[in-house]
Amino acid sequence: MYHYETPRKMVRTAQPEEVTDFGPRPFVEDLHKATLNNNDYRTALWTGHYFQMTLMSIPPGGDVGLEVHPDTDQFLRVEDGQGLVQMGDREDNLYFRQYAYDDYAIFVPAGIWHNVTNTGMKPLKMYTIYAPPHHPRGTVEETQAIAEAIER
Repeated sequence: MYHYETPRKMVRTAQPEEVTDFGPRPFVEDLHKATLNNNDYRTALWTGHYFQMTLMSIPPGGDVGLEVHPDTDQFLRVEDGQGLVQMGDREDNLYFRQYAYDDYAIFVPAGIWHNVTNTGMKPLKMYTIYAPPHHPRGTVEETQAIAEAIER
């Protein structure tokens, strides 16, 4: 549940598990806090016509899942935790490898295979922007297994 404090500011009054997709209407959020409070694998926070923002929580040892988006550029930002970023031109040729930590940004061009693996001892908290949107509006996937089942 949200309410308008002023004509320009929306204030969260819901518990984190009650987050819904607030796009494409105007929206203001403390993104750091929202990302840290998200415990689902993926939650679409805002879906517009040209881009989408999702919150992600990856358990220790877990990963985003090796994937490619042929027509979608992707931006990921690590808010808390650490992970190994892998990218490449083919599923079997992940030639780019770099670690990412708090406040790191990851840029994934369309058509590049990529994965982020949580190498830490606590959940990896990230948000990601897809341009154009990649997931259906309102997507909430509690676990990676649920997300993979939906993709099939």
